[in-house]
Amino acid sequence: MRNLAIARRYAKALLSIGKEDGQAETYKEELSGFVDVLEKEKVLKHALANRLYAADSRKKVLQKVLGEMSLSKVMNSFLSLVFDKGRIAYLKDISEFYQKLTDDLVNIARATVTSAVELSSEAQEKIQEALSKMTGKKVIVDAQTDPSLIGGLVAKIGDLVFDGSIKTQLLTIQDIFKRGEKV
Repeated sequence: MRNLAIARRYAKALLSIGKEDGQAETYKEELSGFVDVLEKEKVLKHALANRLYAADSRKKVLQKVLGEMSLSKVMNSFLSLVFDKGRIAYLKDISEFYQKLTDDLVNIARATVTSAVELSSEAQEKIQEALSKMTGKKVIVDAQTDPSLIGGLVAKIGDLVFDGSIKTQLLTIQDIFKRGEKV
């Protein structure tokens, strides 16, 4: 829970700068790119976050990486601040929360749609349109497959879940039979 509070605080601070200078989307891409580098290069992530190494040595490594990435001055300062405050390990959470904040800023919702079989692009577009109408936001769909659903699909947007899977319907019928209710 503490990770979320830390991530929220740093993400909101960066967003306020992004709103002020109109670069919120740029910062989202830069932060996401830096986090991707850390996720791919586990040794680098470990070297930056491990307090067993001297802070000045870790800071030099960070500055070298930032120099190679050619990020904006604001992002360099932000990442240096996160490092100086000992929060580099929370960077992925900060990036995820920042993405949610910038999505809200531009009225975008992200949906995970899981189906038993792979959806055609036409089906994905129809689902995207339906979800957009329901939420009043532009919806970006991340399609996934899960054969255990048997058929139908499950759509998740934040805390909202639309479950139209055959698996859930069968489990509901099974539960009704267990309770002895009439169908």
